[in-house]
Amino acid sequence: MLLKDKIILITGAGGGLGSTAALALAEQGAHIILLDKIIPKLEKTYDAIVETGAPTPVMYPFDLAGASEVEYEELASVIAAKYGALHGLLHSALEFSHFSPLSAHSTKNWGNALNVNLNAPFLLTRVLLPVLQASDHAAIVFTSDSSARQGKAYSGAYGVSKIALEGLAKILADELESAGKIRVNTLVPGAVDSPFRKKAYPGEDKTALPAMSSLNPIYTYLFSDESLGITGQVIDAQTFNPC
Repeated sequence: MLLKDKIILITGAGGGLGSTAALALAEQGAHIILLDKIIPKLEKTYDAIVETGAPTPVMYPFDLAGASEVEYEELASVIAAKYGALHGLLHSALEFSHFSPLSAHSTKNWGNALNVNLNAPFLLTRVLLPVLQASDHAAIVFTSDSSARQGKAYSGAYGVSKIALEGLAKILADELESAGKIRVNTLVPGAVDSPFRKKAYPGEDKTALPAMSSLNPIYTYLFSDESLGITGQVIDAQTFNPC
């Protein structure tokens, strides 16, 4: 129970890697705040955690792209009032439509991708910093992509957002490092059998890919005391070795 009594908020917790991480961290004793905009998906993750006997999570329906700054601040106030401190924040929410050339991107798709993949992580992190700083040690983990981050053709707004997100994480880690309380890292999950992978690469043989649960050890590592002192890193799950 490496995460006993830790409070961790996870975005995109209604499915994909977000729900996988939520279940893995809850099974290590963490109290999970499940954040997603689709309530039935939240309920599915909630039920899966409860069935394991792990600490009962909290559902917080929230539209990252549509919420106002005031609503973000209200979320932070609710968490501060209920828990007093937050020990972890996992940015796992994702907006991706399809690969296409920049010249074919609509303004709407461009804006949606940047709002969910970049603007929301910035704003949520900013409003939650005080409650994260209220804990002895806290972890912030951003989720990137091994291909989009290279600036490949046709990665579009998704690729741009991931490149910028890694820059955001590095700047934040550098700003917070001297205080020694909040570590900030970026996880690159690599190719796993996830809903995003199915959408992005529909013709790929998914039976050859690792299950999403293969990431459980790295999620646990990043939010447990085992990763104390590790900050400002881009961690590739495919080559991850905590030893």
